[in-house]
Amino acid sequence: MVLLQVIVGGLLLGAIYALFSSGLTLIWGMMNFINFAHGEFVMLGMYVALLAVLYLGGGVIGFGAAAALVLFLLGIVIYLALIRHVLRGPMLSQILSTFGLALLLRYSAFYIFSANFVSLPQTSLAGTLKVGGIFLPVAQLVAGAVAVALTLALHFLLTRTNVGSRLLAVAEDRSAAMLMGIRPDRMQALAWGLSAGAAGIAGALMATAYPWSPSVGETFGLIAFVTVALGGFGSVLGSLYAGLIIGLIEAISAFWLGAIYKDIVVYGLFVALLWFRPQGLMGKA
Repeated sequence: MVLLQVIVGGLLLGAIYALFSSGLTLIWGMMNFINFAHGEFVMLGMYVALLAVLYLGGGVIGFGAAAALVLFLLGIVIYLALIRHVLRGPMLSQILSTFGLALLLRYSAFYIFSANFVSLPQTSLAGTLKVGGIFLPVAQLVAGAVAVALTLALHFLLTRTNVGSRLLAVAEDRSAAMLMGIRPDRMQALAWGLSAGAAGIAGALMATAYPWSPSVGETFGLIAFVTVALGGFGSVLGSLYAGLIIGLIEAISAFWLGAIYKDIVVYGLFVALLWFRPQGLMGKA
């Protein structure tokens, strides 16, 4: 029964991994661009949720919406102010630009919020449910369920809507998309907004159950890259599967071997899988 509870907890955490990784895979699939600041977007989403609760008195829906909106707008601003300019440059400038952006966001957070760990004040999600002998924290249960729903919604947006068709058209051929009347800059700005917004709301969901500090963005960034590579670059559905798998592996390895070894197990299995399938679970060969 304890192992079953560990498995459920791992899947719920993996669902949040999937949500913030889906934004990273969207940017990669559409622009072939690596965003090293993606983990910092998650961290900022956590702090936006904290500020919304402390100063606006927002409930669960309120601080989640606030994190999504603020990070959505931040993603668009970063694209317009930085990304669209470095896209014209060499790959090295693209890599260094988002790496520098990550450092800027991280140390700005250190300056504003300090290095101390903080946690979200008690919300309506406090408490635990007992289901079939398994104790489930309400915060983790809601966060996992919402994360799965939003990841599937993003997949639906990309594959079943007119906006998604325009985004994918720009990803396939920017010049041809322009000839069809699509404005690539607008679509790419929207992609950055969606990517940052997904990271922001994932951070807000994570904040309901776990303490954090500004340095947590580095950890989330590594998890996002592993999740995206495992699921297949450009595949939101692949990120969902990979996120659940990684959350499950982390939970089981921490239970059997100890928390200090869970990252070794995850990265070891990740390297082993990519040895045989370098395109990831749902990536194209």
